[in-house]
Amino acid sequence: MSFDMITSPPGPEARALAEKELRETEENVKNGIETLRKLIEEDKTLYYSTDDDFLLIFLRPCKFYSQSAFELMKRIADFRDKNSVLFHNLMPSDERDAFTNHNILNVLKTTDHKNRRVMIVQCGKTWDPTKVSSDQILRMLYLVHLLAIQEPETQIFGGVVIMDFDGLSMKQIKGLSPSFSLKLLSFIQDAMPLRLKEVHFVKQPFLFNLVWTMFKPFVKEKLRKRMFFHGNNMPALHNHIPATHLPKNYGGEQPEIDYSGADWYPTMLTVENKIKEWNTYGNIKK
Repeated sequence: MSFDMITSPPGPEARALAEKELRETEENVKNGIETLRKLIEEDKTLYYSTDDDFLLIFLRPCKFYSQSAFELMKRIADFRDKNSVLFHNLMPSDERDAFTNHNILNVLKTTDHKNRRVMIVQCGKTWDPTKVSSDQILRMLYLVHLLAIQEPETQIFGGVVIMDFDGLSMKQIKGLSPSFSLKLLSFIQDAMPLRLKEVHFVKQPFLFNLVWTMFKPFVKEKLRKRMFFHGNNMPALHNHIPATHLPKNYGGEQPEIDYSGADWYPTMLTVENKIKEWNTYGNIKK
């Protein structure tokens, strides 16, 4: 089983989608990179790399509108400053135990029918908040997104998240808080340079309403339109991701998941230098 990063340049299918959905033409790429580089160089409060490939990370989700990409970079810097206690110099090794021993986050080893990465978050009985806090889950999600943005095709195709609430009880609900909800949604909606295409909620019991009440006030319209609630109705999930591309755990035709974060944690270590570099970017300290 391989969890190799797909860092090769975008293939023909990705390039076609990028042109159609992201305005990624030769001219727009050239102008976008030049303008964004100029905006960064002229701003004396921000420090970021100005390499072409690095700037594409921000230009792609902003459809090559340089000013929008620049605003995104500023929001990311502000978010990290505001939550520096969680993200300052964060490295994969800081959450090694949570990744390798607690099976809360998983990434399917294959992409879906639209070539999107699929991440599964176990929010129900699998999660023990006394061993892994909600803030740690946020740190893990943050580290995984740093992996995803290293893949040019993932920058284009985007990602999908399955939130599995199987066995949710008051134990997990007590591990959540409105402040966590706000931080998580601030990250996803304002400070994440990734195309989050869909979020699927599955196997959620009635108690889930308590969780949703906590999150709902902070969900903006754009994200709300990409959220789908399925309960135990797996055919409803298959309307978005066909059974051919899902494991048996979700009524799919692929083998049941027999791997966990422990299997792909070593892949995170291969990009440690990139994460270390990322940690140096942001607002320049006065």
